[in-house]
Amino acid sequence: MPSRVEPTPTLSYDITVHPLLANDGLLEPQDLAPLRPTPLDTSTDEMRHRFTTDGYLWIKGLLPRADVLTMREKYFTFLSPTGLLKPNTPAVDGIFDAAKTPDMFPGIGAATVKNTYPNPLAKEFVERALQAHTEPWYADDFCQHPKLREFVAGMSGWGEHTVVLRRTLLRNNIPGTTAIGVHYDQIFLRHGEPTAITAWVPIGDIRVKGGGLIYLEGSHELGRELEAKFKREADEAGMSEEERKYAFNRNMMDSGLLTDGAKGFARACGKRWLVADYEAGDVVFHNPFMIHAGTVNEDPDNIIRLATDLRYADSSRPWDSRWMKHYTTDDGL
Repeated sequence: MPSRVEPTPTLSYDITVHPLLANDGLLEPQDLAPLRPTPLDTSTDEMRHRFTTDGYLWIKGLLPRADVLTMREKYFTFLSPTGLLKPNTPAVDGIFDAAKTPDMFPGIGAATVKNTYPNPLAKEFVERALQAHTEPWYADDFCQHPKLREFVAGMSGWGEHTVVLRRTLLRNNIPGTTAIGVHYDQIFLRHGEPTAITAWVPIGDIRVKGGGLIYLEGSHELGRELEAKFKREADEAGMSEEERKYAFNRNMMDSGLLTDGAKGFARACGKRWLVADYEAGDVVFHNPFMIHAGTVNEDPDNIIRLATDLRYADSSRPWDSRWMKHYTTDDGL
């Protein structure tokens, strides 16, 4: 039987010549490497091996492309009354109206609390972006997609104990806005064992210049070391058990992140960021200690990067039940 041919990572942008933009400057070619894809027909044993060894598993074409694009179209149709989209363009394309300024459309994320807005349109935009988390076409049809749950149940071995956590982060990243900072997910899931699995789902195609998620090569062990360090510091500071579990304690940034600067963090660690062109239907699974971030969306066609973080837990083990409520900006998670 012929040996299986693995796909070679290909990128729409030559990272050996041109840099990518992080919050703290340019990621040069020596800072970058391609993320490794895994075909859907790979054996379960091999997938588990890769997930354990690499800390992530990028599955190509797990979801039907049509289902993902339907979700994208519904989302941008829902947000279109705010004037976000370029006039006379299809909602599914998600093209930002460059005549507007990105500041008119504030982002949402961990520990985000919005009390004031630059204008009424910005307020409406944030309110709609939040409401989208509870709309049936997202919360039910997409987040509970049977192909996602079935894959996690099989790959993890959890089977019927697989729980889909209700709290998700459905993020739009407009070209030119601040990228997602450096973090690992256990920071925000400390009320449970470090066994949760995150599924990062691009909702539409995201070119490497479009602000997709980047992973720090081989960083899942570093994440464990950092978490152990934070616990020691919490013990030394005399923090209570509740304080130690809180993502935004005095040992962390106000956002719970490790840092906003992906460039400086990677160079201090002597590691590279793994980058990719993502297609609608792809899903990247990562363990709770895998360090990841984003780059600034510099898509040449002003395409808005849309993606979501879905999380799964093993109900037979202690897990962070705080995550069974829909995301709100003041939920402290």
